[in-house]
Amino acid sequence: MSDIKNSEIANIIKESLGLDSQSSSPRALDESYVAQPKPFDLNTEFLSQKNKLAHKELYDNYVSTFNKVSAELDAVDKESANLNHSTFRSLKVDEAYNLNALWLHELYFANISDLRSEIAMDSIPYMRLERDFGSFDAWQKDFIACALSARNGWVVTGYHMYLQRYVNTVVDLHSLNHMFGIFPVVVMDVWEHAYYRDYLKDRKTYVFAMMKELSWSVIANRFAKAEKINAAMRG
Repeated sequence: MSDIKNSEIANIIKESLGLDSQSSSPRALDESYVAQPKPFDLNTEFLSQKNKLAHKELYDNYVSTFNKVSAELDAVDKESANLNHSTFRSLKVDEAYNLNALWLHELYFANISDLRSEIAMDSIPYMRLERDFGSFDAWQKDFIACALSARNGWVVTGYHMYLQRYVNTVVDLHSLNHMFGIFPVVVMDVWEHAYYRDYLKDRKTYVFAMMKELSWSVIANRFAKAEKINAAMRG
């Protein structure tokens, strides 16, 4: 029986979202979600300053839009909700789109731009990726293939709670064709806005550049959380 409780899993997920993990009070139904933009140091020279500023502005817009949608959901008429057309449905779709967008951007900004990027063969990330993909090189090849397959979207390596292993998945836009039950550990933005200013249509060169500077210390912290989730799921 695992020593990890459901409350601990909840705190792990809260922490990954930047929420207060110590708060035990339930969220009121009429209390909107609120996100705060986070600062990031993008020291990489593989992206131009104009690209970085434009991307940060886009991220800030997702944060403000999510907050606006969340506030509107508090007052929306739920009695008229239906599958064909309703304000409630439209807002729920926008909620998922913008929340995914801001969180994925935060994960991406945090796990790139390490100018001294390196991974040890005896580290948890290396050993887990080698175990679940056959080799670290096989993980990289699969990750790159996913990155080249996304239709303006994302590639994510994450711990899958049902499969109980690490997988790569393609996300189109911010909320299409993704797997449920994944805790992200490596995230790459492959929307055209992420690279077109600097690389035009050469997405592969951009992906290779970003992978050269993955922040394995940040990624290792995510793996540590994923390992706790793994222990709980196997309990």
